[in-house]
Amino acid sequence: MATIHIDMPGQSIAVNDKRDFQRALYRLRQSPLSIVGLALVVIVVTLAVFGPLIVPFPEDTTGNTRMAARITAPNETYLMGTDDVGRDVFSRTVIAAQTSLLIGVLVLIIAILIGVPLGAISGYFGGWVDEVIMRITDIFLTVPALLLAMAMAAALGSGMVNAMIAIALVWWPGYARLTRAQVLSLRERDFIESARAIGASPAHTILRHVIPNVLSPVIIKASMDMGFAILITASLGYIGVGVQPPTPEWGVMISEGRGLMRQAWWISVFPGLAMFITVLGFNLLGDGLRDVFDPKARQ
Repeated sequence: MATIHIDMPGQSIAVNDKRDFQRALYRLRQSPLSIVGLALVVIVVTLAVFGPLIVPFPEDTTGNTRMAARITAPNETYLMGTDDVGRDVFSRTVIAAQTSLLIGVLVLIIAILIGVPLGAISGYFGGWVDEVIMRITDIFLTVPALLLAMAMAAALGSGMVNAMIAIALVWWPGYARLTRAQVLSLRERDFIESARAIGASPAHTILRHVIPNVLSPVIIKASMDMGFAILITASLGYIGVGVQPPTPEWGVMISEGRGLMRQAWWISVFPGLAMFITVLGFNLLGDGLRDVFDPKARQ
């Protein structure tokens, strides 16, 4: 006798999701550098989350000074030495990871919330709506991102919140451009036409059918932009228009130690290494995610 197998719809969806997840893990494992990036990101995030519990001198991140121990070379007590006012560089470097990651995540969230809807609207409606949104986007893109962020931060004033706003206002055009390009290739697809045919409103179509289908490239871009957002945050802190002391931030710490490089190299070098490792980790992870979500890799 022949055996008839009946697949329930819910079971089929679950099986397909499981297979897609397994394929994604397989493709990620095929790239050793992506695994290295993931490991670096996990380490940095773990330090950022649990940093206040593991650093030996958490009070050094809130304005405490220890003049008797100023400019002490790395030793068993101060693993990365101390700065010119006796603060533990290790404690400040670890806590600065929390500051930099927080700013990076919030900047990307704001940029995505601005850029993705504008890009979706521009690509979906086209015509004069597309022209207006894209010309505004072009205005932002004509100025180098760092210079524009510096100008906005200087206009808004120093501080962590103003730095986040300044960087986010620079970052959203990239997401608008990316989303628009994706929507242009989607808006004539059958499922979009079906939504229109049953009388779905443009807002419903964009929110329920368009944006969910452009999230993969947005996630890839966000994972790679995280490192660059941290770099711009550090750049603003370095020139004095970003995060302000005594809040620990890698750019600020590098700036504080630049005049003491010959006698106390560790003040700038260790925060610089931490920033380098973090940016490298996010870039390698972004490359891995690009391979995972690449439609050409799905066999």
